[in-house]
Amino acid sequence: MKFLADAKTDEILGVHIVGPFASELIAEAVVAMEFKASAEDIARICHAHPSLSEATKEAALAVDKRTLNF
Repeated sequence: MKFLADAKTDEILGVHIVGPFASELIAEAVVAMEFKASAEDIARICHAHPSLSEATKEAALAVDKRTLNF
């Protein structure tokens, strides 16, 4: 998973997801983009550990090179 965000505003512009459960993860990103959320907004949301959805949080943190598990 990879988030593409505006360098100035941090608004999420797009998301790339590759894998067998991509269709399960895309919904959160779509809602975030619809509401003009920033990558920081996603990074601050609690995602269960261990879970597949945790990849969403990690990808959002990676926008600012702040990943926890990579």
